[in-house]
Amino acid sequence: MQFLIVGLAFAMALPQTSRPLGAGRTAPVLVRAVIDGDTIDVASVGRVRLLGIDAPEIGHGLASSAPFAEEAKERLTSLLLHRWIRLEQDAEKLDVYNRHLAYVMTEDGQFVNALLVREGLARVSARSALARLDELTRAEREAQQSRRGIWGATPRIPPASYTPAAKQPADASRTKASPRKRSK
Repeated sequence: MQFLIVGLAFAMALPQTSRPLGAGRTAPVLVRAVIDGDTIDVASVGRVRLLGIDAPEIGHGLASSAPFAEEAKERLTSLLLHRWIRLEQDAEKLDVYNRHLAYVMTEDGQFVNALLVREGLARVSARSALARLDELTRAEREAQQSRRGIWGATPRIPPASYTPAAKQPADASRTKASPRKRSK
């Protein structure tokens, strides 16, 4: 019997054609993959971009990742990968890359979009009015005030044109007097 239940759950999670999300909150759906800090792949839905936030970009090819990009992806992975979630849509349904836009809720009720912002792993990014914009903005303000993640102090990075001065021994700053001849 247990084998039948596991098989049924697996069959439901197999790649299916992407279908539009319904209005309101979805039934529980399974996260198949985490693409980056703000994009996931969901069984029976396809790619979903977390609505109202923007995580630092992961480098592709020769480009290096932005600071905190890997941390954002790792955190999202720890929260969602191979777990059941609920998606909630707002006015915007799809982004320019044809990904579904949604707020993500864990089964225990955590609002994942705000959680990433509160931890300083993403920033608020809204192109239009959003139902949960106030909540996201409060989370960003909290992260900024606490200097978490991307809002923390960053080390000073010299410009590319900067060339460090050659190191000199500590006593080189003093000019040495020429040795005096001792008189007898």
